[in-house]
Amino acid sequence: MKSTSTAATAPRGNSGETGTDLAPEAVNEICESLRAPLADAFALYLKTKSFHWHMTGRHFRDYHLLLDEQADQIFAMTDDIAERARKIGGTALRSIGDVARHQRLSDNDEELVPRNGMLMEPRQDSLRLTRFLRATHAVCDKHGDVASASLIENWIDQAKRRTGVLAEIVESWPE
Repeated sequence: MKSTSTAATAPRGNSGETGTDLAPEAVNEICESLRAPLADAFALYLKTKSFHWHMTGRHFRDYHLLLDEQADQIFAMTDDIAERARKIGGTALRSIGDVARHQRLSDNDEELVPRNGMLMEPRQDSLRLTRFLRATHAVCDKHGDVASASLIENWIDQAKRRTGVLAEIVESWPE
């Protein structure tokens, strides 16, 4: 029978060792905490990429390139998050369905999104992602997982920079 559990309890390798000094309960809690921001990053990546594809109007080239650059940065974060979960002996997301079950950021399935929405929505999502990452950082701190916490600090910094760039554009638009 196929297991539907998302817990990170199975050690890797023939020796039964995961290569971490974290307790199994810590691995479970940290990996569970990493799954949600991983799912959120995938959701934000796809939304940002969609807005990149559908951008039109004045400053098209600038916004098109900006969103592509931000999407690439977000996508790179997904690999780092998943690999971190694996390094400590846990599991990462396995499918689009798994992403949907864990994501907290909303999708945007609208046929037409105004240009300002294509910049304001990722800005708001990046703010939310920053808050979610801080909560995950607290879980890592609780268990003494300084390596995961350090990576999360970088992802928070990246999210804050993305937010700042988008905020600068949105706030400079004429009324």
